[in-house]
Amino acid sequence: MSPHAVGRRRVNRSVAAGLPLAVLAALAVAGSASAAGSPAQPQVTRTATLGDVPLGAFSNSLLPGTVDDDRGVDLGGIGSDIYPAGRKGEFWTVTDRGPNGQIKVDGKKRRTFPVPGFDPAIVKIRVTGDGVKVIDAIPITTSSGKPVTGLSNQSGRDEAPYSYDALTPLTFDPNGVDTEGIVRAADNTFWLVDEYGPSLIHVSARGKVLTRYVPKGLNLTGADYPVVEALPSVLLHRKTNRGFEGLALLPCGDLVMALQSPLSLPDGAAGDASRTTRLVRFSPKKRAVTAEYAYRFDPVNVVDPSEDDTSELKISSVVAVGSDRLLVEERTDKAARLHLVKLSRHADILGGPWDDDTTSPSLEQLDDPAAAGVPVLDKHLVVDLGTVAGVPGKIEGVARVDHDTLALINDNDFGMTDGSGAFDAQGRLIDSGIETTVTYVRLPHGI
Repeated sequence: MSPHAVGRRRVNRSVAAGLPLAVLAALAVAGSASAAGSPAQPQVTRTATLGDVPLGAFSNSLLPGTVDDDRGVDLGGIGSDIYPAGRKGEFWTVTDRGPNGQIKVDGKKRRTFPVPGFDPAIVKIRVTGDGVKVIDAIPITTSSGKPVTGLSNQSGRDEAPYSYDALTPLTFDPNGVDTEGIVRAADNTFWLVDEYGPSLIHVSARGKVLTRYVPKGLNLTGADYPVVEALPSVLLHRKTNRGFEGLALLPCGDLVMALQSPLSLPDGAAGDASRTTRLVRFSPKKRAVTAEYAYRFDPVNVVDPSEDDTSELKISSVVAVGSDRLLVEERTDKAARLHLVKLSRHADILGGPWDDDTTSPSLEQLDDPAAAGVPVLDKHLVVDLGTVAGVPGKIEGVARVDHDTLALINDNDFGMTDGSGAFDAQGRLIDSGIETTVTYVRLPHGI
């Protein structure tokens, strides 16, 4: 008897016992999987680690002279996202804005940039055995070929940048990007998302910014590349350091961006308490946003039983798994869950009252958006990564390897920690010891 026949036979017996249909479906899948020798539970099948690469040497090999002192920091932060590169074991990744931390001075936190010359980069990696190797790297540059840097853009809107010890102010840079998501289009150009704007960035095959799409009303001036105000103005209320984090490329060519956290609308307190964030759909052909969706987080203690602070909920990755389906990662720094979401035309809230920042209560303030008539995306839990042994913390990138295997990558923050103890008396990094790791997870039922 075939494994599938075994599954059907078990289902038929269950029907006779009067079990609910949802349970029968699960038993059928589980029965077939067990008979075929597949794991009954998700499991890690492979782990590979990036070796030490001095950050100064890495950066200066791409753009000579950009980093004069890397303060002992190694290449890291490439776990901001991961996207299949076509060949088995090869992926495109992207760094974030670079090594950064926070130090309190006179009771107030200051954002530090220990290596201010660092230029965010697109990094191609290959997983070989238990190692991760860099096989290509592309610096992100302005129209004139200068580094974009990872420094904050605008005074009064973004965190003021400081030196490694938080004592010396640095200059704001309108070119700066805090890249967090990456996909590669059919024409070999890249699309990235950024936390500062928040923005969607179109980049050439060799890293030059072609266009940066930002919210209407941002008024970003002085950038050395085209800036187009094409995103809803309500996104100007993004929480500091919580702009766009996830990016997916649909088969039709459209892009879906995920706002990492609920908007601070009407204020920060409302955003911190909210469990409703937004996904935004963008058409590269039309160069315009074509849809917007409300996405509802699970309660924080469901995502992470050790956490009770709702503001720690984040979306860090979205992955297209069909013409209108996405895997969406909900996480804290310690745990993560992946949900399957179907995009529906009926759930589109673009241009409605929830895009008006004078609407009261705001979308973010609604305790039950669905009860208030807001269409919220339906979702189905695929895997709770917090229950899978061997999955590291702070997973920020997810890629689909095949029908039943995912590749996960963590953000190691360049080995940085917050506080004045991040560097020794000589200004050299005291490394956290957290490595960049690519982890393969096999799912028993596939996607």
